[in-house]
Amino acid sequence: MTNNKYFGTDGIRGRVGSSMINPEFVLKLGWAVGSVLGLGSKVLIGKDTRISGYLLESLLEAGLSAAGVTTNLLGPMPTPAVAYLTRAFRVNAGIVISASHNPYSDNGIKFFSAEGTKLPSSIEAAIEKQMDKPLLMVDAAHLGKAHRIDDAAGRYIEFCKSTLGINRNLNGLKIIVDCANGATYHIAPFVFKELGAEVLEIGTEPDGFNINQNCGSTHPETLAKIVNAEQADLGIAFDGDGDRVIMVDHKGEIVDGDELLFIMAKYRAKPQGIIGTLMSNIGLERSLVEKLNIPFKRTKVGDKYVMEALKENNWFLGGESSGHIVNLNLTTTGDGIVSALQVLGAICDTKKNLHELKSEMLKFPQILINVKATDVNLNHPKINAALKQAETTLGNTGRILVRASGTETCVRIMVEGENKKQIKTIAEGLANEIKRVSIGKPCK
Repeated sequence: MTNNKYFGTDGIRGRVGSSMINPEFVLKLGWAVGSVLGLGSKVLIGKDTRISGYLLESLLEAGLSAAGVTTNLLGPMPTPAVAYLTRAFRVNAGIVISASHNPYSDNGIKFFSAEGTKLPSSIEAAIEKQMDKPLLMVDAAHLGKAHRIDDAAGRYIEFCKSTLGINRNLNGLKIIVDCANGATYHIAPFVFKELGAEVLEIGTEPDGFNINQNCGSTHPETLAKIVNAEQADLGIAFDGDGDRVIMVDHKGEIVDGDELLFIMAKYRAKPQGIIGTLMSNIGLERSLVEKLNIPFKRTKVGDKYVMEALKENNWFLGGESSGHIVNLNLTTTGDGIVSALQVLGAICDTKKNLHELKSEMLKFPQILINVKATDVNLNHPKINAALKQAETTLGNTGRILVRASGTETCVRIMVEGENKKQIKTIAEGLANEIKRVSIGKPCK
């Protein structure tokens, strides 16, 4: 959690119509951002495919214009594409309208600096301070303009392709690509097709409401069924804004972010060390340290913390089990398409299939449960007692993590160990106790 009034771990996010995702607030936010950037500045605005994106885009553009800032509108565009294009166009900042893997009823606004990185805390603080001031429009002679950029998708596609390497192609591979009806729908299939793969695409018919709905990286089981049915070599699933990726091998087995990170570390990146999170499978840590002699460190959950730890250690590769992987020697933020291409590059180089590559990592059984609830005190005596009992039962054979989500109104429970039946029982017991404590509290 942060101490900010508005900014969370990944920009500003909430339910559409809530106190922060509403017309009045977003208009004022655009003005506040423009005021901090300064008169005559230029920004890019991209969005995912949510119906509310039309509204929020217009409001931000109006607020920025009122502060004398010119906007370049990209339309639907993956979050990592906005980061890349912010640098490519040499503008002062990039803005993304997206709630990532959340349902269409949520939305959010996140920002990139001129370097394509997340905004420094000092800039977030300055924006929040500006929000408390009255909105004062610049003189009409200095109002910002708005332009639409028509070739943004093509520029980003070429950048993604370049990260595979000039001497590699995907000829002979049959790939199912699931774009989650989100921001990669008009980009990802073309990347893999132009590199030579046979591509069957799903989740590429956004209607404003079906983003992440039973598809994409949060529902890889949908992709797994199609991979099996089509006898494809593998499947690739992105989330709504394209910064996460989960893959499926030819057997229909899901390959998560930990396994993808291991493959990239072993065959592509050759890193000095790897940053994971508290949710990273203990098998990833053991495989990196014991098999590859690569140091591994954990940080709090969230790409913001992964990025901070990478910079602190002067490393470039890290990520989360959810599929949010950061490869700073290729780009400035988590990028689902770029990460998928690194794994495909390993397949090209080794001539092994995805199942063989992911099997090289030791993996402990892990149970994840999300309990929908707000304002739950995780230090409640009953929860503490249940947690202590669970840790005693598990002993030294695994790990337990219970935390409040930074992006959704829920409590996340992770139990990891050698015995899958045992950890399932432990996780369900903790979930039931949290539900009992939260009875009578508002749930999303």
